[in-house]
Amino acid sequence: MLFAKRVETLKPSATLEITAKANQLKSEGFDVIGFGAGEPDFDTPDNIKQAAVTAINNGKTKYTPVPGIIELRKAVANRFSSDYGVKYDFSEVIVSCGGKHSLFNIFMSILNSGDEVIIPSPYWVSYPAMVELCGGKPVIINSSINEGFKLTPDKLKKAITDKTKAVVINSPSNPTGSSYSGDELKSLVDILKNKDIYIISDDIYYKIIYDNYKFVNAVMLYPDIKDKVIIVNGVSKTYSMTGWRIGFTLANKEIISVMSKIQGQSTSNPTSIAQYAALEAVAGDQSVIKDMVSEFKKRRDFIVKELNEISGVKCYNPEGAFYVFPDISGVIKNKNLKGSADFSSKLLDEKKVAVVPGVAFGNDSHIRLSYATSMKNIEEGIKRIKEFCKHE
Repeated sequence: MLFAKRVETLKPSATLEITAKANQLKSEGFDVIGFGAGEPDFDTPDNIKQAAVTAINNGKTKYTPVPGIIELRKAVANRFSSDYGVKYDFSEVIVSCGGKHSLFNIFMSILNSGDEVIIPSPYWVSYPAMVELCGGKPVIINSSINEGFKLTPDKLKKAITDKTKAVVINSPSNPTGSSYSGDELKSLVDILKNKDIYIISDDIYYKIIYDNYKFVNAVMLYPDIKDKVIIVNGVSKTYSMTGWRIGFTLANKEIISVMSKIQGQSTSNPTSIAQYAALEAVAGDQSVIKDMVSEFKKRRDFIVKELNEISGVKCYNPEGAFYVFPDISGVIKNKNLKGSADFSSKLLDEKKVAVVPGVAFGNDSHIRLSYATSMKNIEEGIKRIKEFCKHE
């Protein structure tokens, strides 16, 4: 059977694969500790769930406008106008079926065949695949743990060509949790602001930040370049609503119009009930975020400390998100492993601990662990990892 050429090199999501394998082992009765899933382990807040129940009881179960209900688009515009200090109108907002869907629609809207998209590595697994599916060419720029996993101005300058259409900035980052300071980001935006290049700002973890870190993005630095900054966000991480599948894009009206046209011929509107839940999330009580972030910080502090005590492991202390991305090259060498995939496979087989190999994120010397799980699981999982990493 012949399939489209675009899927010939397409790989399944490594994070979803690892989670599926771990769940399979659990169903077979094994005691598996999972560090794979990129979703908060907290329940969706009660006020948000109740909003969905109310929507059902009130018959809000029909088609909605393709870009989302006006009430939600206005609430998103108000939320980010307040959070970013830059005025957005509801006409500059489209609601989609999750942040991933938002990104796919963006690339479908702006890319022609051969257009280049600069993607700093380590990167979220789906960026390069999406660019390729939409006819573009991912231009990967590597960074190291010693650079804080951040794109530098010199590397950015060298990567820009006359085919560069966009640069992706994900801060705080998946998989590293690394986050740009205002000065660091300004040094990149200064290079881009006078060029005909979009800045795709994936801000999905913008509320999950620690210590004294202050979130900043390109439009907050330079409101006058708002038309070339495409913001991606959603309710999945901030409000523990991964399964509700609501993401949104903030961009100039022309981009939103094109994205709406594409969405109208693919998924149409996101689920009506989830939209009303998201409306309560965005416009309602925000205190739940502080409590969730406080718990994530405790877990981060513990897991970073414990990983850095393992011989052959070096772990960056992330400013945000809920991931760590430790360098395991010393363990790979000591145990004569073939790379991060070999490490992850043997760790799951021998110790029943699921992590995601760094090769999926563009760096084969690392693994990703999500600490969006209980402290009990983290403590037991780290204990098993320490046992696995022992050099005999």
